[in-house]
Amino acid sequence: MHVPDGMINLPVSAAAGVVAAGAVAVSLRGARRELGAGPLAEGHGAERTAPLAGLVAAFVFAVQMLNFPVGAGTSGHLLGGALAAILVGPYTGVLCIAVVLLMQGILFADGGLTALGVNITVMGVVTVVVSYGIFRGLIRVLPRARRSVTVSAFVGALVSVPASAAAFTLLYAIGGTTDIPIGSVLTAMVGVHVLIGIGEAAITALTVGAVIAVRPDLVHGARGLAAPLKLRVNGQLVDAPTVPVAASTASRSPRGLLAAGLGTALLLAGVVSFYASANPDGLEKVAADKGFDEKADEQAHAAAGSPLADYGIKDISSTRLSGGLAGVIGVGATVVVGSGIFYAVHRRRTTENAPAASSGTPTSAKGA
Repeated sequence: MHVPDGMINLPVSAAAGVVAAGAVAVSLRGARRELGAGPLAEGHGAERTAPLAGLVAAFVFAVQMLNFPVGAGTSGHLLGGALAAILVGPYTGVLCIAVVLLMQGILFADGGLTALGVNITVMGVVTVVVSYGIFRGLIRVLPRARRSVTVSAFVGALVSVPASAAAFTLLYAIGGTTDIPIGSVLTAMVGVHVLIGIGEAAITALTVGAVIAVRPDLVHGARGLAAPLKLRVNGQLVDAPTVPVAASTASRSPRGLLAAGLGTALLLAGVVSFYASANPDGLEKVAADKGFDEKADEQAHAAAGSPLADYGIKDISSTRLSGGLAGVIGVGATVVVGSGIFYAVHRRRTTENAPAASSGTPTSAKGA
């Protein structure tokens, strides 16, 4: 659902940019808490949490290259807000999607640069807020079990995609550059994105379930959800003595999972993406059918001259090799940039906490 330049007018694009910048600023502060919380971060700092968040961004980038058919000559791809929010937290999730969209816009000319704020708002903020809100609501009422996490992830991801389509339609109603009936746009956008949402939900639930199966301590949305252990004493069930949750698991290095995740992302972007559907995605299809793509000229993209534009490498004649190498480069760039940003965010939190801790020492000594 990458919105190109020219589809939304500049005033509304600028306003969306302000909203996106505000959301990113808030997320930077929230991500400091998320990256420094949980059993994985305790005693280990950013060397564990930052690469994990960077990997989530790279994985979303890779899976977004895998357009899947949804019928009627239309395809869809993962938006990723629900997946990122559940795996690493909603604030960090917004940053993950922002990093992905930035890499796609600058390196691959995918999604307009003047529309970057629109894309971050629609594909990042809306999907994270909607999906994580539904996810947390369901977690509160469902049994405290791992299956509840995957079910909640499925529902949250499913609803987030048509919600994102509705948000785009609202922006288009305010600042669309073509005069067309908004009601028909809303019906078409939400209708096709409900189908895309099913694919998003399946990918999200499968990925979250796979990570929970091997390292439940790495799933932000699953923290504290383990049901209390029951013991039968004199014929009655009583709560067992509490033990630190996943203490032994959390002490293990996540390097194995990080390596497996990175390898999977490289495989998806470098090989599997060649078999992705070539049909236009939901927004492209609706825009073409309804006639509001006239002013969205992708050839005028500011990054059209990038050697990686359109997910291929110039001067390489083999389409398979060109697309595969571009995907691998994209995954590598996203994980490096993402990890660097998340490491800096975590270090900023540590630096801010240090003066507070050190300032407390003289006060205590003086009081003594």
